[in-house]
Amino acid sequence: MKVYFKVIFSALLGGILFNACSTKKDAMLNRNWHALNTKYNVLYNGNIAFEEGREALNTNYKDDYWETLPIERLEVTEDLKLDSEDNNPNFIIAEEKATKAIQKHSMDIKDEERNPQTDEAFLLLGKARYFDQRYIPALEAFNYIIKKYTYSDKLNEAHIWREKVNIRLENEDLAIKNLKRLMKYEKLSDQEYADARAMMAQAYINQKVIDTAVQQLKIASYYTKKNAEKGRYYYIIGQLFNQMGHKDSANYAFDKVIDLNRKSPRVYMINAEIQKLRNTQITDENQEELLEYLTELEESRENRPFLDKIYRQVAEYHLDRGSDSLALTYFNKSLRATQNEPKLNALNYENLAEYNFDKNEYKTAGAYYDSVLTNLSENTKKFRATKKKLDNLEDVIKYEDIVQHTDSVITLYEKSPEERVAYFEAHIAKIKKADEEAAKKAEEKITAGFAAFAETKGGKENKGKFYFYNLQSLGYGKNDFTNRWGNRELEDNWRWSNKNTVSPINGEANIAKVDSLDRAPSQEERYSLDFYMDRVPTEASFVDSLRTERNFANYQLGLIYKEKFNENLLAAGKLETVLKSNPEERLILPSKYNLYKIYEEEGSPLMAEMKDNIVKNHGDSRYAEILLNPQAVLADNDDSPDTRYGELFVLYRNQEFLRVITGAEENINKYTGDPIVPKFEMLKANAIGRLNGFEPFKEALNYVALTYPNNPEGKKAEQMVAEQLPKLEPKEFSPEEGSSGTGNWKVVFPFRRSNDEVALKLMEKLVKSIKDLKYKNTVSKDIYNLETQFIVVHGFKSKDFALGYAELIKNNKDYRIKDENFVILSSNYKIIQVHKNLEDYKNTLSTPKP
Repeated sequence: MKVYFKVIFSALLGGILFNACSTKKDAMLNRNWHALNTKYNVLYNGNIAFEEGREALNTNYKDDYWETLPIERLEVTEDLKLDSEDNNPNFIIAEEKATKAIQKHSMDIKDEERNPQTDEAFLLLGKARYFDQRYIPALEAFNYIIKKYTYSDKLNEAHIWREKVNIRLENEDLAIKNLKRLMKYEKLSDQEYADARAMMAQAYINQKVIDTAVQQLKIASYYTKKNAEKGRYYYIIGQLFNQMGHKDSANYAFDKVIDLNRKSPRVYMINAEIQKLRNTQITDENQEELLEYLTELEESRENRPFLDKIYRQVAEYHLDRGSDSLALTYFNKSLRATQNEPKLNALNYENLAEYNFDKNEYKTAGAYYDSVLTNLSENTKKFRATKKKLDNLEDVIKYEDIVQHTDSVITLYEKSPEERVAYFEAHIAKIKKADEEAAKKAEEKITAGFAAFAETKGGKENKGKFYFYNLQSLGYGKNDFTNRWGNRELEDNWRWSNKNTVSPINGEANIAKVDSLDRAPSQEERYSLDFYMDRVPTEASFVDSLRTERNFANYQLGLIYKEKFNENLLAAGKLETVLKSNPEERLILPSKYNLYKIYEEEGSPLMAEMKDNIVKNHGDSRYAEILLNPQAVLADNDDSPDTRYGELFVLYRNQEFLRVITGAEENINKYTGDPIVPKFEMLKANAIGRLNGFEPFKEALNYVALTYPNNPEGKKAEQMVAEQLPKLEPKEFSPEEGSSGTGNWKVVFPFRRSNDEVALKLMEKLVKSIKDLKYKNTVSKDIYNLETQFIVVHGFKSKDFALGYAELIKNNKDYRIKDENFVILSSNYKIIQVHKNLEDYKNTLSTPKP
């Protein structure tokens, strides 16, 4: 009987549950069943996944306090995501749960939703899509709630989220309009009202309407119940006031952040304190108070995660007060304390670079500017400006290194043997003392370490044992060996520090000697007087070449300091050094003229003396003409450098290469030191290449690259040497037998250049034949070298076509062209023009195939 009642009860319960599962029946049981399943099962799990995903975003998101913070902490990529793309797994789960709730528990009966939890499912769906940056699908979900659930308690929230999406889609005007209407016609809770005002503020910030954005954020910060939001809103208000230049109002906002103390994230508080300090002008009256305040920030244990920013602020304080050494110390401390803060690193490196630049420590400044670049995004104005500074500094660093290196070698060469001995003995004594002090410190450290170890259980166990088991003895032995021999490789003859033989004393040996001064010597060599004495160069000709190199480097430095850095005193010092050092003739006049211009700009009495010197000693030069007749430099002068360059360029295009070379040389001599000289040199190099071939071209390009490295022409020549010359260097001809069916072929008619009239008549005949025969080929006259020129018919698709054309014009009664010619593959024609090796090509053709 009991079993019977159980069966009946189970059947009734199953029937009730079955009826309750239906989404088509509008009964209380059905509504409550699906509402409970939606809320406490599907949506519950979906909301947990959503909150986990949002928490992960907040944890991984890093605010950029060097820029105005966004209202919402969300890292946004520039690309819009699609449904098919990989997304955050937590938001995928949230979306799946929301979709499941809608599909399985929605009760849309007679166009009315009877499950009160469905609107929350759509809201979760939209929010999950929003945080995955799939804004269009998110917009659809929010719009569906607004359209379908007009009496929902989530309606206001859906409106606000929809406008968040519109702002992300850059529809700020629409978002502002909709939010204003929402606040006017709907009754919002305090938090909803705060959220709506905050989103309006973001829209106004995007539109650069800063003052209105501030007003919206003030209202939002008043109504929000979340202290974290209050701290963020107050901080952004302070940033916006700073943008408008209202520092007092900004500091008032930052004070509100500071007053929140531990109620909001500490990062807002610390950055607010730093911003407030930056807005405060340091005076004699408040400097001690500010330093004490900074010291408190630095020493607080709670501020350890923010020491990088605090150290930087301390550095800026000391820099402002003129305490350079303290400022540099704190900039470096900030760099050591920072963790993945590229902008902070860039600012610190920039300060260090500018300090060294102002102190004329250009090599050190260049290293710091290089570090600045590694912490900047490439496509930024800051990156480009820094890159330009670094490019200029690289030239300075290169030439300063040359000057320093050559000066040191020349100074040693000019010393007497006795002076060299005294110099190197003092050097050896200095490094011995430094090594002894270092060894003493190392030994004290090791002794202390082993003494501490000896007191441990393991140390006591090792006492009195075999040498290599006794850690204390082993440590002493290892330290003693290192002090005596240095770090040696495990190899035969390990005592010998240098196993190379000494080469004879000649030019190359002198170069090797000088180079060896820069390498790190072994421990034995560092204490050897002979090691240093043997490496001083002995040949006068080699030292003279170093003097020439040093003079040129000083001249280039003078121009760089004058023209790129406006450091006239430095520039004058370098150019005066050139004139005192028996320079080459080509450096004397431009050095004097540039010194004259510096003296003129600085108002120095030496200007008149330098002018008289140039006029008296270089009266026939263009510089003397400029000083005596300034009108000579007008751009429209018929004899101006630009006009002459233009004339030579026309000759170059007309293949008058010899005239270009001689004309360029004449103008280079006339305008020595003028900025246009590198252009003449580059034109001359190209003409040499076209006339004389690859090797002379390579030599000429190298000369331009080495002589004018700071000019665009010098940089272009260096690029050509590195990139284009290797492509032109191969001399091997392409096989033509296997290429007879394809390729670009030419028919070439060689002529002596003295027979130019005959060559031009042939060219006319060839042009007429191509026109009559309706070919699409072209004809040109190409210079080969000083004696030979070519009339070339270009554009045959195969060797057979080219040979057929040559045979046709030879036998056709209208042309009868029987001049010597040959057919050549286009790539091989390029080789003979580049390397001037026509005879090699002909020999290749005449050589029988094996």
